[in-house]
Amino acid sequence: MSEEYRMKLRSATKCKHDDTLPWAGPDTANGSSLFDANNSSKEESSDDSDSTHFLHDSERPLTPDLTDNNSPIVTTDLTAFFPPSPYGRPRKPIQGDRFIPQRDPHLARDFQLMEPFPRTPKRKSTDQTDQQTEEEQRESRRMLYFYRAECLGDRYAADDYITSEPPLGMPSSTRPPLNSRTVRRFYQFSSPQSERRSYNNTQYTTRDPSPTSSHRFRTSPISEAGHRILSAHLRPQRHINQTAIKILDAPDLQDDFYLNLVDWGSNDLLAVGLGTCVYLWDANSSKVTKLCDLVTENITSVSWANESKFLAIGTNRARLMLWDVNTSERVRTWMNHEARIGALAWNSNILTSGGRDTRIFHHDVRAKDPYFRKMVGHSQEVCGLKWSPDGSQLASGGNDNHLVIWNSHQDLIAHKFNQHVAAVKAIAWSPFERGVLASGGGTADKTIKFWNTNRGSLLDSYDTGSQVCNLVWSKRSKEIVSSHGYASQQVGNSNQVVVWDTTTMSRVAVLAGHNSRVLYMALNENGSTVVTGAGDETLRFWDIFGSIEPPRKDIDRHSILR
Repeated sequence: MSEEYRMKLRSATKCKHDDTLPWAGPDTANGSSLFDANNSSKEESSDDSDSTHFLHDSERPLTPDLTDNNSPIVTTDLTAFFPPSPYGRPRKPIQGDRFIPQRDPHLARDFQLMEPFPRTPKRKSTDQTDQQTEEEQRESRRMLYFYRAECLGDRYAADDYITSEPPLGMPSSTRPPLNSRTVRRFYQFSSPQSERRSYNNTQYTTRDPSPTSSHRFRTSPISEAGHRILSAHLRPQRHINQTAIKILDAPDLQDDFYLNLVDWGSNDLLAVGLGTCVYLWDANSSKVTKLCDLVTENITSVSWANESKFLAIGTNRARLMLWDVNTSERVRTWMNHEARIGALAWNSNILTSGGRDTRIFHHDVRAKDPYFRKMVGHSQEVCGLKWSPDGSQLASGGNDNHLVIWNSHQDLIAHKFNQHVAAVKAIAWSPFERGVLASGGGTADKTIKFWNTNRGSLLDSYDTGSQVCNLVWSKRSKEIVSSHGYASQQVGNSNQVVVWDTTTMSRVAVLAGHNSRVLYMALNENGSTVVTGAGDETLRFWDIFGSIEPPRKDIDRHSILR
């Protein structure tokens, strides 16, 4: 700032306006000095001192302020330095791109701003499956969005429900809770070009982001948004009969966790070991036939061959026998084990047996040798044996809480899992994914675990709340059936048959009817019916997968061309 400008500001603050100064006259405009005029007035007053009198000091003329050089201060126009004041003058409206928030009454927006209502979950009954609970929550969310659309007039309710609701089959953790609401913007923004307000009739003309058909041509009192909500994400109805379709008496059916006394062959014949006898039940004619009676030996395991012509039978005296069901004759007998044989498994012409002596033997039914491979991998009784569908791996479970994966027919352990804390009897291979195995633990474990046997890793583990006695994988859907025994106090109900969805491990159905541990279970050839046996000496048949269409088999075109 220059020195001259500072002097002018200082002078402007000390002086008054020209109109209020008593000495401001025409002489100042002509350039005459105020000091000279004052001197001349003094000389005149000295000559005529007697004629002029001042009654008060206030009537005396004011003398101008002087600077340090005894010169009068010159007044300055302030408008030359300061802009005019904006107050009291009309201003032009400035058009800009700024959006002004509007807080008009809106029921849907006010509902979104409310805090979610507290909801105390009611105690879920043990008879209610996870699927039923999930369906109730889904329908509650559906009705919440429906009321928003119909009662509050929320035009975004249908889109919010469709986008926020996950597809069927997704994990429950990905779904929003029942009392959750979509977060809305607190303010609504608008511009003069897109929205104009009429203060007379309080009407708004806004553009609808999701235009719908006119309500004048709608015959239903429900809006289009309500129809979209009610018709979205509908689960196809699937009925599973909660009661057994058939019940058979099975006297002398042993109540022993380590035995395998029930197996269903591809010829629709059900083999059951009752005491010292083996019975065959024909599913087509419901005819029962006694295959054999060993008199002095109890049956401990039965297993059908792949072609269902031969049936392998293990006894408590370590004898392994092969019977021809068409002729009711015993074909071969092996005496390789030193204790009872509780587990059997077939892989083409290879019969594998496991017993209380902790050993596993491979028998070739075509050869004269008693066995061609002996394997030792468990420290206690072997109670579970299953070959993979492609025959490349064998899974064995024992009372030592270990699950062992063997490479084909070699005496070589590929993986040994020790995550279970109880006996591993329930073993099932997935028919859809190669190398995926499910296993179940006993009373102290109560879990179903899924394994990747190719990499030797644990995929998932689920606590079922009760002893897992058997596992059967569905041939028609990605579901698995488990039979249970003793349950913990939290679950309450024991001896159940549970259908699980393997993608989410949610309960599809819970089947009850047995009065004792459900120790035995088998699936028929077409994959529609499951049979279970328990210590209450009954066999129950469940129609679980009858409503599901079986998958189409791939046609071997090379064989057709031949």
